[in-house]
Formats: sequence, structure tokens, C-alpha cells
Amino acid sequence: MTRDFSWIRPEPWGIHVVPADCWIDPSRPVDRALVTHGHADHARGGHGATFATPETLAIMKLRYATEEGAVPVPYGERMALPGDVHATWVPAGHVLGSAQILLEHAGERIVVTGDFKRRADPTCPPFEVTPCDVLITEATFGLPVFRHPPVEQEIAKVLSTLAANPDRCVLVGAYALGKAQRLIAELRRAGHHDTIWLHGAMERMCRLYEDLGVDLGDLKLVSDTGKEQLAGSVVLAPPSALNDRWSRRLPDPITAMASGWMQVRQRARQRMVELPLVISDHADWDELTQTVKDVNPAETWITHGREEAMLRWCELNQRKARALALVGYEDEDD
Repeated sequence: MTRDFSWIRPEPWGIHVVPADCWIDPSRPVDRALVTHGHADHARGGHGATFATPETLAIMKLRYATEEGAVPVPYGERMALPGDVHATWVPAGHVLGSAQILLEHAGERIVVTGDFKRRADPTCPPFEVTPCDVLITEATFGLPVFRHPPVEQEIAKVLSTLAANPDRCVLVGAYALGKAQRLIAELRRAGHHDTIWLHGAMERMCRLYEDLGVDLGDLKLVSDTGKEQLAGSVVLAPPSALNDRWSRRLPDPITAMASGWMQVRQRARQRMVELPLVISDHADWDELTQTVKDVNPAETWITHGREEAMLRWCELNQRKARALALVGYEDEDD
């Protein structure tokens, strides 16, 4: 029997679940939005009703002042939508609260991964393989060249650089939601329990993570101390602050950046990064292809990334696939 899965329609601004008249991660306001996670290219305000995990809703409230119409959906709870559609939020392993969304209708199962990774992350539940008929997957790092190193290796670079330069600080640029908190948690796991100093733009999200049960240890603001106290310390800031006037208050900072894109040397040079840290919250090539194998869908739909290479891999492995033309999804410094 030929199936066209026409009850799911990818549109440029989001994925339309037709029988339920709701949208997944829409980039414009809609009556009913199913949201995978709190990054700005997937979550926004202005919806009539927003369905997401409690953690994602808390992040959206903090970042976008969205509270009215929020409907919390815990992981694993199967929720009935109009049009005989059921939805279940399943851990995606991307950031705190991130989820894949499993949609069921007329005996068919479709999974939208949102952003995801397969590596362990102490700040969020791990990705769960969910069998389905159609897998709609991201492909941010969907090229064979992208194979992320173990995070322990990159954290060791930070600690060895710190030890070798006790009169300087290591200033790490990290995305304020997810990457910064993961970096802190990995430093703690590696035995670094000293104060970690924050740019003011990082504080509220770190405190929210703590409120939601993620222990980040001793965190303080750079603005609350003098330059001499920052020597021999790790300082976290948004990537945009790495080379601006704010960084002049630091003691001869060694500039680092945590991103999957740091594997591309030209990006590191453009950012004037001395210590590139290849730490990504997205699946790399091996994780993407292994996920397709593990899920084993009848079809794979590929979005916001390097669709051509993934399409070719599917073709070579006798897997039906197509690329989706969604807009508004960004790299976000990963």
C-alpha cells in the first residue's frame, strides 16, 4: 500500500499537522504550536496555545515573556489533539526540556526530532530512539567531515590551558541557552570546582537551570569582582562579547569558543579564537546516520542543514528520503 503521509504538510514557516490544525516549531504566530525546545529559531511568543515540556515553557517564559496559553506536556505523556491525532514528547538530548515530537494518526507514526544529539549531557535527559514510519530529522552537521571529538577531550584543553597560564583567564564564548550550562556541568564533572565567572547576559538562564534541578556549582558575575580575582579562572560570555570592550576588564584573556563549528578553522580565525573547543549540541554525521539506522523509518525527511549529503547517503543505503524547504532555522553558534 502506497502512503503519502499527507496529513503532515511541511510549509516554509513550520510543519502543519493538518487534522489537528496545529504547527510544529512555527516561525510565525499560530493558534496552536507544538514546540520542541526553547531556542529562538524553534520557539517564539504570540501563539494562542503553546504545547511543550514544562522546562521548555519555563525557558520560553524567561526569554520571550510567554506564559498565557502555555500547556505543559511531560515526557512520555500521550496527548490527544483534534482530528484524532495524538502527540508524545520524547527526550531529544539537545538542551534542557528539548523533545522530539511523536505524532500518531490513522495508524501512522511520524517523529519530528527538532534539534538533537546522541552524546551524554549532564544537563538534560538523553535522546530516545523512537520507531516511526517517517523521521523528520535535522541535519545541521550533515556532512561526513563533521565528526565531533569526545567532550572530555575538549574540557581537558580548557583545564590544561588554565593550569599553564595561572596569571590569565580562559574566556569561553558559549551560547546562553544549553551550551553554557553544559560546559559548566562538564567542567564540574572533570573536577573543576572553582568559581566560574559569568557575563551578566548568562546569569538568568544559569539560575533557571539551577531552579529546574541542574547543579552548576559556584557561579559569580564578573561585574562583582576585580581583575586580579579572575586570574586562573574560567569566564563564560556570549560569543558576541569575546572581542568587545567588555572583555578588557579581564586579565589577559585566552579566547576560546565552544561550538561544533570550531572544527572549521576559518570560523575560528574569523572569531579570533585562540582555543577552539569542538563541543556541539547537535548530532554529528555519524550520529545522524546511526539515528536513521536505529529508527529505521519507511521515509526520512531532512531539514535545516546539509540536506544534499544526507539525501545521497539515504539513496546509497536504499532509503527513501526527501529534503524540506523550511526557513528561519539558524546555526546559533551551536
